[in-house]
Amino acid sequence: MKIPVLEIFGPTIQGEGMVIGRKTMFVRTAGCDYGCSWCDSKFTWDGSEKDLIQMMEPEEIFDALKAKGGNKFNHVTISGGNPALLRQLGELVDILHDTQIQVALETQGSKWQDWFTQIDDLTISPKPPSSGMKTDFEKLDFIIDALNKKQQGMYSLKIVIFDHADFNYAKDVHQRYPDAALFLQVGNEHIEQTNDEQLITHLLKKYEQLVDLVMEDEVFKDVRVLPQLHTYLWGNKRGV
Repeated sequence: MKIPVLEIFGPTIQGEGMVIGRKTMFVRTAGCDYGCSWCDSKFTWDGSEKDLIQMMEPEEIFDALKAKGGNKFNHVTISGGNPALLRQLGELVDILHDTQIQVALETQGSKWQDWFTQIDDLTISPKPPSSGMKTDFEKLDFIIDALNKKQQGMYSLKIVIFDHADFNYAKDVHQRYPDAALFLQVGNEHIEQTNDEQLITHLLKKYEQLVDLVMEDEVFKDVRVLPQLHTYLWGNKRGV
């Protein structure tokens, strides 16, 4: 089965989550089972770029990665949309591993795939109330339990914070899965902002506010608080 691909780019740095700052290539797949209000990648699921989707064999994706990145990378991030919708991604993961390339992937924890256990850096990012989505905790319980038993690589939880309701949601998630590494990240609600200076000023202020909240909280003892690093470098620019 072919894989729906919207973008292949890099090498660049990972701007989010457990491997923030890591040099990586990106493969962005199309399609999502969510429709988050603040999604910065709506083009992957809202139909606006459906004509740009390429249906690619895993070998073709590997060839495209090598054509763009040459020998300058050993890490690939698969993002979306929600790449967990694609059962056929397991073959791409195998090809990358066969060539000593590590794989990262982010998903919201709404779907399980057996190839999750082979991902080197797996981020589960359940969506907080501000997204407008509702977490299926029965499904998420299953996923976290399976990862605790079977995961060959590393996995973590990441929650994007826009407001106090999101902050409280993150506390509930942390208490539900206390053994999972947790990353909190500042949300960017200004995804159409083209003035980078204004965007960075705003996001830095929000980052400081989130840090202050976490420092005073008794639940968040073992947690990492992150900026969305790539926005500090490139604003809302795509393909970087």
